[in-house]
This record gives sequence, structure tokens and C-alpha cells, in this order.
Amino acid sequence: MKKQIHLNGFIQNSPSPHSTGLWKHERDQGTNHNRLSYWTETAKILERGKFDAMFIADVLGTYSVYGNSHGAAAQHAVQLPAHDPLLPISAMAAVTENLGFAPTISATYAQPYALARQLSTLDHLTEGRVAWNVVTSYLESEAVNLGLSGRLPKELRYDRADEFLEIVYKLWEHSWRNNAVAYDRENDTFAHPDKVRLIQHEGEFFNVPGPHLVEPSPQRTPVLFQAGASPKGRNFAAKHAEAVFTKNHSLDALKAYVADIRERTEEQGRNSEDVLIFPMILPIIGSTEEEAYDKYEDLTNHVSYEGTASLLSGHTGIDFSKYDPDKYIENIETDAVQGNLDMYTKDPNKKWTLREAVMNHGLGNGTVKFIGTPEQIADRIEEWAVEGDVDGFNIAQTYSPGTFREFVDYVVPELQKRGIYRTEYEGKTLRENMFGRGHAHLPDNHPAKRLDSLQS
Repeated sequence: MKKQIHLNGFIQNSPSPHSTGLWKHERDQGTNHNRLSYWTETAKILERGKFDAMFIADVLGTYSVYGNSHGAAAQHAVQLPAHDPLLPISAMAAVTENLGFAPTISATYAQPYALARQLSTLDHLTEGRVAWNVVTSYLESEAVNLGLSGRLPKELRYDRADEFLEIVYKLWEHSWRNNAVAYDRENDTFAHPDKVRLIQHEGEFFNVPGPHLVEPSPQRTPVLFQAGASPKGRNFAAKHAEAVFTKNHSLDALKAYVADIRERTEEQGRNSEDVLIFPMILPIIGSTEEEAYDKYEDLTNHVSYEGTASLLSGHTGIDFSKYDPDKYIENIETDAVQGNLDMYTKDPNKKWTLREAVMNHGLGNGTVKFIGTPEQIADRIEEWAVEGDVDGFNIAQTYSPGTFREFVDYVVPELQKRGIYRTEYEGKTLRENMFGRGHAHLPDNHPAKRLDSLQS
């Protein structure tokens, strides 16, 4: 049997979050992101394309590193406005049956007790179709607006996130026994009190006695996404994640990343296939190759240079307003998103000037572009899946939701024809659609299952 590919749709509750300036394009509907109809339409497109999930990115602050101001972000809609990623999910779940939803929520500033309730509630309402993209926050503006003096150092962010996950695992997996809920009307017992247990967590960052406020949901623990790029982030992903999101603009860089994640996963006592790896790609589709490249040129002309420079400054923590656009970007360590800097400073095939990096970053946040006919794009998807040893792709957009619609209408049928992509969903829950029917819950070798302090 040929390798089977999984797909997620990459989006954010913002006008043109990942192709800066494309809100101006005549085909873009991103300015309707504040309307439920935008979300329900997009969800139905992705489900028609048999996507695993809608992957919803998010940040809690403004991109204000560039020129020490949020001005460029406000002028060019650089993830500003940024609406809440959780709130549209119930509406989208009501008009779909199989599509999953993977909102991004920061473990740096959220509270585990409250977040566990939110995601368990959504897992119930969606009948087991919720994931969580676990991130640590890198924007200084997030920290100061949430009452801190500055952002936490990278090491501390991951230490806090590790404890955060330990707590939600205890709440989701161990607080309520499987047979806690009785629905026993004759004995006036909704749930057996001795089977709803305190977690009594006392740690460095949190003290959470529990119990969990929500009875076990269809998946108990939502599917766990993560996007580790630094060594600490990769170790975190290898320990916790079921799916890893990455960005690369060369197959060689992707191969190195995947091999590293697989090795780290096994070092954590898990199987390498326990983590599905999803690189992001930006498809630009034409009926001919010439038409596709003409479209690429048109899309590039809509990119906002200053807006993208603001985005890249926020991603990397470097104020590029102070840099010569025609000088090469230097390889440095950053407390922001190391992967977004490494894309340009550790590329084995090219040295990038700031101007080149900005223009590349302006479409799809700098990810690889697959440009061509549906057949050519399917060729590259198959090549990257097999040679890159990845499990699927996060599909980014230029204009929204038209990029998704074109991909579903033209590329998905080509993938299905080749026998490398599903024609029907495999299961009911998101985890089953990703890992196979009967796998609605975390496997026994996941660290959430090893927390046996509540077992008796």
C-alpha cells in the first residue's frame, strides 16, 4: 500500500495572517474573519477535502519589535486584529461531522485548570474532534499586556509548559475514572464520588488540587500538536506531541529536521511513528505551469514589505528596521521563534539578504511554495512525503478561503487518484482519523499515561 498523506488547513482569526498584505487581493475574504459565515464556509471546504483538521494559529500580543512600535502591524494587518481562536469552533462543529479543530493556546500565560475545562467542553461538543496546538509565547507585547515585566526566558517557558502539561494530563486522564459517571436515577447518583478524584498537584509554577470540572470527553486528552524548533523545543515536542508542525523551504532541511525529531522521540521512550510530522506548504495552482507562475507574481505584488518586515521582526525578536535590507542575515540565537530565523541563516542552499527573506516571508510565512499544475503539486507532495519521511502537510493560504477551495477542487482529486489520500474518513474522533480507527485515546507509552499517582 502506498504511503497515506494527511492534511490540515492552516488559518488564523485575522485578516491575512500568513500572507502579509493579501487582504487587499480581490479574491481574499479574510476581512470577514469576524463573521461566523466565514468560518462555517471554510470548515465545510476542508471537510469536503477530507482534511484531518483546521489548524488555528494565534498570538496574544502585537508585532511591535519592528521600530519598537505596533504601527506597521496595525497599518498592514499583521495579525492585528487577532480574534480568539476558540470561539468559532462550536459553530464549525455544528456544520461538519468529521473535521477536527486544533486551536493554538499558549502554555506560558493560560492556567491549566481553566484550559482543561475549555478543551474538555469542546471535545464533548465536537464529539471528539478537538486538538490543542501547545505553544510557548515569544512576543514581549504578550507578556507586558498580561501583567508581567517582560517575556519569560525560553528555558523557563518550556519548564512551565512541561509542568502545565503534567497538570492537564492528571485532570484529563486520571481525575475521573472511566466508570465514574453512573447516570443512576434510582439511587440519585450522577457520578460515583469515590471515582472523581483530587489530583493534588503541587509544583514549581502551579498548585492545583482539582478535581477536573468536566467528565471524561470522547478523547479525554485532545490531540496534541506542537512546533518545536530549538533544541529545547524539539525535546518538548518529542516528549509530548502527537503531531509536529514545521516550516522549511528545502527538502534537505526538512529531512534533517524529521530525522532529529524521530530520534528524540525514541529517546523519550516512544515510537518514532507516534509523532506525525506536518511541514507547511503554500500551494499556488494554475491550469498550466505558466499560469501558476503568473499567479505567483501577482500574489507577490500584493505583499506588504514593511508589514512583512514587522512580522519577521516579531517572529525572530530582531528589529529589522535597523538593518540594511541588502545585507545577509546573521545566524544568532533568539529568545523568540528560533525556527523562523534558522530558515534564513541555516539554509544549506542559499545565503539570504534581509530583503530576500522579507519577500519570501510575505507569502505563507516563508514556507516552501509548491507552484504549478495540480499534477505538479501532487508530484512534489508525494516526493516530500516519501523522501522527507513526513506524514502530511499543513496547507497555508494566500487568499482565504480561496486557496483551500482550489486545493480541494484540483489537488485533492489528484492525490486520491494516486491512492495516497483518503476518499472517506477512517474514524469518528480526530485522533482516529490521524492514527486509525480504535485509537481515540492516547497510547500507553505517552507520558500522560505514565502519571500513575492517582491510580489505585
